[in-house]
Amino acid sequence: MTHVAQELASQPDCWQVAAGMADGLAHRLPAAGERIAVIGCGTSYFMAQAYAALREGSGRGETDAFAASEFPAGRPYDRVVALSRSGTTTEVLELLGRIGDTSRRTVVIGDPDTPMAAMADDTIVLEFADEKSVVQTRFATSALTLLRAHLGLHTDAVVEDAQVALAEPLPSGLVECSQFTFLGQGWSVGLAHEAALKMREAALAWTEAYPAMEYRHGPISISTRSTATWMLGEAPSGLMDEVHATGARWVAGGLDPLAELVRVQRLALAIANARGLDPDRPRHLTRSVILSSTV
Repeated sequence: MTHVAQELASQPDCWQVAAGMADGLAHRLPAAGERIAVIGCGTSYFMAQAYAALREGSGRGETDAFAASEFPAGRPYDRVVALSRSGTTTEVLELLGRIGDTSRRTVVIGDPDTPMAAMADDTIVLEFADEKSVVQTRFATSALTLLRAHLGLHTDAVVEDAQVALAEPLPSGLVECSQFTFLGQGWSVGLAHEAALKMREAALAWTEAYPAMEYRHGPISISTRSTATWMLGEAPSGLMDEVHATGARWVAGGLDPLAELVRVQRLALAIANARGLDPDRPRHLTRSVILSSTV
């Protein structure tokens, strides 16, 4: 079994551990009313998007999400939260250095013995969710589970849905599809982008992601009998019928959106296997992006 497959399957257990940590770590996490930015790269950026939507939507305070390389210089925040499995990503390290003591710096990482831990005012280590794989699964979803639980938005039903996502057969015919579009609303938009990324990384699949209401504004034009549109969360009224009318496959997100992401991760592995790819060695990728210089 690949590292990716093992780590993917461990997510329900990791989520239970992460959710159980939330109360004890409350003093290290953003307080209600703080104006914060959440940063990351790749998968961590998409988790940042999801958390930002959840926090602001729950009335805890203004919350922005940025790719670390796109953080707006000089914009004031009470706190900057950085998500990084490796703790070594160049853009995140450089940004934390530029911020200095102008904002409180909180980092959520998988390995305590990394440079990022030394730069933070508050460090949260999810060592139990760290991974050997290049393609992230459990660290990212565990970090989001911790943050979601801190907002009071996690329940045991989320873990149960993840167990269902691992056990149920995948919808038939998806492995043969030529293109995939993932849709979300609110916090699940970030998850839709992450779903598309997983398919690209592990399976070299042609994928796109959009807010669900934006799908009608152009992207639906590529839908046809060989494509699939997958909704993470509840779909806008009428959208399923419009996708069916194109001949494309429609996958309804009946589980919690985070558990739907687990189903997508499984599909990425299934397609990789069908194409003879090794998901532990994705093309052109490394476990952490460490740059000799940035521009």
